[in-house]
Amino acid sequence: MSAERQGEMRILTEGDIVVARKVVRGVANDAGFGLTDVTRIVTAASELTRNVFRYAGAGVLRWRNIDTNSSVGVEFVFEDYGPGIADIPQAMQEGFTTSGGLGLGLPGAKRLMDEFDICSEPGKGTTIKITKWKNK
Repeated sequence: MSAERQGEMRILTEGDIVVARKVVRGVANDAGFGLTDVTRIVTAASELTRNVFRYAGAGVLRWRNIDTNSSVGVEFVFEDYGPGIADIPQAMQEGFTTSGGLGLGLPGAKRLMDEFDICSEPGKGTTIKITKWKNK
C-alpha cells in the first residue's frame, strides 16, 4: 500500500459528485483494490455524495487509508448539516424514498461496503462512514 493518504473535499454543487467519484477512485486504486472493489467503493461513495447534495445542499467528504496489522482499507466519511434523517431504520429499508427515486441509495451503499455507520439527528444533519477492507 502506498503511504498514508487522507484528505477532504467540500460538496457544494452537483458537479462535485463527479469530482468525488474521481477522488474516491484514486484513493481506492492507490490502496490496491481490484477493479470490482473499486467499482463498488465508487458506486457507494457516489450515491452518498449525491444524497449530501440532494438533501442537505452541501457537506464534506473525508477519506483516509487504514493500515492495521492484518488488513488495509479505505474509509470515507460524508457529513452534512442538513435536515437529518428522522427514522434511520425506515431510511435503510430498500424501496423507501423521500425523493421519488428507487429507494436503493442507503441500503445499496451499505451492501457494497464492509462497514456502514450512520448517525443522524433531525435538524442537525447526518454523518455516514463507510469502510472497505482488503487483506494484506
